[in-house]
Amino acid sequence: MLQYSKINIIFYMKGYIMDWYGMSDNEIIRDIGRRIKQLRLNKNISQEALSERTGLHRVTLSKIERGQKMSLLTIIQVLRGLDELQRLDNMIPEERLSPLQLAKLQSRQRKRASKKLNP
Repeated sequence: MLQYSKINIIFYMKGYIMDWYGMSDNEIIRDIGRRIKQLRLNKNISQEALSERTGLHRVTLSKIERGQKMSLLTIIQVLRGLDELQRLDNMIPEERLSPLQLAKLQSRQRKRASKKLNP
């Protein structure tokens, strides 16, 4: 069971930020399992129903929720079954160009055609 007294939680404005670096790999896996379970319960979906949606065995889902190791493919299958795939955007967000990088790229774009040379 995850012991929250060992996790460093930083309160910031309206919410909190997990100190992922202060957690062991196993603690992170357990926290992911806990979050998946909470998502499922918030949607009022049983493990059996999620099992049917994902094609994963109910025992596998139970193991995930208890914090046993899972593959990225399994996480994707579970998120798809929960209609929560958009959460992957938060996991590894797209790199965005800074305004300076964008300005440099735009300055290099051609703005007009060149004159044709007559021989």
